[in-house]
Amino acid sequence: MNGFHEITPAEMGSDVFTRIGKQWMLIGAGREGDHNMMTASWGGLGVLWNTPVSTVYIRPSRYTMEFTEREDYYALCFFGEEYRDALTFCGRHSGRDGDKCEQTGLTPCFDRQAPYFKEAELVLICRKLYAQDMDPALFLDESIENHYHGSDYHRVYIGEIVTVLKK
Repeated sequence: MNGFHEITPAEMGSDVFTRIGKQWMLIGAGREGDHNMMTASWGGLGVLWNTPVSTVYIRPSRYTMEFTEREDYYALCFFGEEYRDALTFCGRHSGRDGDKCEQTGLTPCFDRQAPYFKEAELVLICRKLYAQDMDPALFLDESIENHYHGSDYHRVYIGEIVTVLKK
């Protein structure tokens, strides 16, 4: 299993703010031969509907959204600092324009319901439970609009964390 072993969501550790907001993550979706990933620093982990869940936000302009929409599962992959350049690249370049795996040296694995990466330290495989587009009419703080240009408002995905893999 590429050096990973399965743990429970409770064994992941609790510092989501560092893991997502500062270390970043790759959101991956698709299948072998037809997948994409993007870097994200917005998201959350918690409990909803008595289930451990992840919440991710993807803009319609992102290529990864096509794969996330099509598939029932997505993966969240967390890496060590030595992969910061690869994550930066995946956040700044579109998979429409080239093969991100080839360009970053990341190795995709396809033995689960969603693609993940051999180089990751922690992987969450998530089954989509809910999706909804953000509605700017519902923003309670007008400064939130500063995060958007045009109408590229995120779609929110909530996914059940079905598998956690750790090195």
